[in-house]
Amino acid sequence: MQKENNVYQTCKFFKENLPVEHVGVALVLGSGLGDFIQSLNPMLELPYSQIPHFPQSTIKGHQGVFYLCQLEQVNLAILSGRVHLYEGYSPFEVAFATRVLGVLGVKNIILTNAAGALNPQFDVGSLMLITDHINMTGNNPLTGPNVDEWGPRFPDMSQVYSPELQQLALDTAKKLQIRLEKGVYLCIPGPSLETPAETRAFRFLGADAIGMSTVMEAIVAKHMGMRILGLSCLTNKNLPDCMAETSHEEILSQAKKANSILSTLLLDLIPRINSN
Repeated sequence: MQKENNVYQTCKFFKENLPVEHVGVALVLGSGLGDFIQSLNPMLELPYSQIPHFPQSTIKGHQGVFYLCQLEQVNLAILSGRVHLYEGYSPFEVAFATRVLGVLGVKNIILTNAAGALNPQFDVGSLMLITDHINMTGNNPLTGPNVDEWGPRFPDMSQVYSPELQQLALDTAKKLQIRLEKGVYLCIPGPSLETPAETRAFRFLGADAIGMSTVMEAIVAKHMGMRILGLSCLTNKNLPDCMAETSHEEILSQAKKANSILSTLLLDLIPRINSN
């Protein structure tokens, strides 16, 4: 009951502070991807610390600010930064912001992340369209009592990521001459990076990219009936037989390089999502 009350109190705060009645699209920006906002002119900027019950990010590369922007008449909510299981947050807390957006009536959400490429044919610095995911965290944000007005007790997960939005993203990328890979995203709890043996196992399971975010949010968004688009910026390449050392700083650096490509795609795509 307390979790439910927290969600509604946060929604009340947004209804009192947002200068618009309806948000058409929400966008979650992952590690090192916050530069996208520089191409917009936000009409509202709220640090997470000023939003009731919002979890605070403790990780470098996650700004922790809510923005409200307008992009070609589309009211766009941007979450610049997220929280993760490895920070000590519960699955419910990791997906708290997504839950609030759903209760506020947002119907379209774009989840972005920085991920390692498991598919040997994918290049560092490229983008991957998430077609499906594998949850290897051992956690689920729907554990516990179900709030029926938020969604069903057992939500169908046969198509988590909207086929319509996937096709729209592919069409937009083709128009812009941006190479957009397609693949399965696998989520681990972290914070340690995967070993060569784990990399080999995850690839055997059918994963094309790996990260430590997105899946908790996708489950909650699907539970609430939102249309979901997932995009990964491939910041490093995991080849189990010739594993190269990497670091969080290197991942952030590569994410910033991929940010310009992602920004170009999103600026053209978001207005089309709202009209689709």
